Amino acid sequence: MAGWKVVRLLRLGASDATPRPGAAVREAAGRLRRGWLPVVEATLAATVAWILATRLVGHTQPFFAPAAALIVLGQARGQRMRRAVEVVLGVAAGVLVADLVVQALGPRTTWTVLTVILLTVALAVAVGASSVTVVQAAVSALYLVVVSPPTESLVPFRFVDALIGGAVAVVASQLVDARRPLAPLVDEFRHTFAELAAVLDEIADALDRGDDAAALAALERARHADAGVERLRGAVRAAGEALRLNVRRRRHLGRLRSVGGSIRQIDYAVRNVRVLARAAVTLTRGPAPVPAELGGAVRTLGEAVRSAGDALAADLNGQDGIADAHAERVEVAALEAVRAAGRLFTPGETLPLAMIIGQVRATAIDLLRGVGGDDDATVLARVDAAVTGPGH
Repeated sequence: MAGWKVVRLLRLGASDATPRPGAAVREAAGRLRRGWLPVVEATLAATVAWILATRLVGHTQPFFAPAAALIVLGQARGQRMRRAVEVVLGVAAGVLVADLVVQALGPRTTWTVLTVILLTVALAVAVGASSVTVVQAAVSALYLVVVSPPTESLVPFRFVDALIGGAVAVVASQLVDARRPLAPLVDEFRHTFAELAAVLDEIADALDRGDDAAALAALERARHADAGVERLRGAVRAAGEALRLNVRRRRHLGRLRSVGGSIRQIDYAVRNVRVLARAAVTLTRGPAPVPAELGGAVRTLGEAVRSAGDALAADLNGQDGIADAHAERVEVAALEAVRAAGRLFTPGETLPLAMIIGQVRATAIDLLRGVGGDDDATVLARVDAAVTGPGH
């Protein structure tokens, strides 16, 4: 069999794991189609930085103007203003160290290069600089020692070039979201909550059918939900940066701060859903039958998740009335899910079922804390009242 497989692979010209050329090209084209904006953004910003440094300022070799623009735009949105400052500080530190070492040891010698690298990196690390600043300082110092003529006065030129490149990058990164700086964050909220609700729907379907394979697929999907929380955090940082740079829209910063606290509860909810999915796998694989009402409780919790996403998105858009209406739906659905799950908790139930019931309750609490301003004690009191109220 092994020999036959080798012959087969030789005939095909590739292994089973290797994608066909056509598929690879389509995949590459798809990545380019989805990521064309950063490509255009980086190209235009670097070119504009070069033009400004050469034609407006008159520098003959403004290498670090486009380089600084590319370094800053290479950072995630929300970190670019900070990175622009770090690039400029890195240039200043590198130039200062290089100038002192060249005066002491002379240019373009091995000892000069060694000393410049050692002192620049050590200084940057000692002051707690980021990796971007460390690299920028070292590259700036090396350029001054190795590439540039020893008689050329690059101290002001390099610093101005870094300022130009960093400024162009910051401006370019804000052009797309200048009119609606909160729009990407709103879209990310909706996408994250829709994905989490879809996971709960999959879990509910698996519980309805007692299908352990479907439950395992839902668990695998739940394990990727953490990425949505990280994207949310990045979107919050990006929106904050855009609002701080947009004087006319800084009044929206208050909304952003109110939503920032909700992300912690969203993170908790994502973790709870993952635990719920794992318990669903165990329950569907066990000998005990799955209670008929359990899938409905989980599905109702998914409705609460969707309403929570709508509430937070409306709040960001300044639609207070709509946000309040969605928040009320969150409470109704979340408490109904808790009640439905709580009715299934009887003495002698299996541990996986008890875990699912507990995670429904915990997720409901996180949702209510995320969309409302009530403290833990108030939310817990309402949830407990739903469990112990009439009908129990």
